[in-house]
Amino acid sequence: MPASVLRPVLGALGLTQIRYVDAVRRGRASGLVAEVYRQVERDFGVLAPPMALHAPAPEVLAAAWLLLRETLVVPGAASRAAKEAVATAVSLGNTCPYCATIHNNALGLLTGVGVGVGVDGRTRPDPGSGAGAAELERIVGWAMPAGGNPPQQPPFPAAQTPELVGVAVLLHYLNRVVNVFLRDVPLPPGVPELALPMVLRVLGWAMMSASRRPHGPGLSLDLLPAASLPADLSWAAGSPTIAEAFGRACAAIEEAGRRSVPEAVRDLVLVNLVGWHGGPRGISRAWVEGLVEGLPEPQRPVARLALLVAFASYQVDETVVRGCRLAGLDDRALVEVSAWSAMAAARWLGGQLTAPR
Repeated sequence: MPASVLRPVLGALGLTQIRYVDAVRRGRASGLVAEVYRQVERDFGVLAPPMALHAPAPEVLAAAWLLLRETLVVPGAASRAAKEAVATAVSLGNTCPYCATIHNNALGLLTGVGVGVGVDGRTRPDPGSGAGAAELERIVGWAMPAGGNPPQQPPFPAAQTPELVGVAVLLHYLNRVVNVFLRDVPLPPGVPELALPMVLRVLGWAMMSASRRPHGPGLSLDLLPAASLPADLSWAAGSPTIAEAFGRACAAIEEAGRRSVPEAVRDLVLVNLVGWHGGPRGISRAWVEGLVEGLPEPQRPVARLALLVAFASYQVDETVVRGCRLAGLDDRALVEVSAWSAMAAARWLGGQLTAPR
């Protein structure tokens, strides 16, 4: 099937995977959403559901795409395989089976080596040989250390830092929103998991075909207005394009947070991030109730969602979302609350990847 026919089919099927908010169809997309959709199909190979789920909040959609394109898609100092290894390791550590499946599939297509989780809980490449497998093992160990321990020293040249830390921060962000708005596997509802290998072959073909085309840096930046790079993202300064992407994207997501997340809730999330290394907060949601009890009752549903997205996004379920709906949140607000909280956690964890030892 020609790529011009396959891409819209894959994109339409992908939109059926979105839950809790109404997906914006390609034919109904306009303005900023339509332009982002066009760029995603052209440069990523398919209208990926982790991008499309943001469409109820157009500026947040553009922010997510800036980060994906300029860190993962655009060639640079780090190889695409190294980037996919980071993406897979972070996704496994964050218990995001959807993203882990997609990026591990891409890594396997690029190198013949995937990433798995050992009996000791560490993420590492599947058995392989040669320097390539050893390099990947060092990279995945850095990207997602076991047991919530502080990360190791970066095992790559400083020139690769903006790209590989950028991909790690991107996936810390995407894993959280994907766990909320998508299913565990990249399949439309009702399709049996037996179909997954075939779907992955088609998706992998589309992504790898797109990756072989030229991708000039910075071509997505004009989707959002210029903004300064926040001080906590100084690790991106070595790449002007990635620094621009993070400055613009984070400004858009911060504005979304001011619009949809009460200040007291934002403060609660940020205070609880301090000292956290990414480990689980508890097997139940009881820890959340202890944190929100000091807030006014109308703010508690939003606070539950924001805290869960930041610390345990896999625990968000229909009950949490329903509480937010009863509190008055529409589709845009649901996406903006989730995006702000996910990026707050991602920025905090990204800073630890480059913190002095």
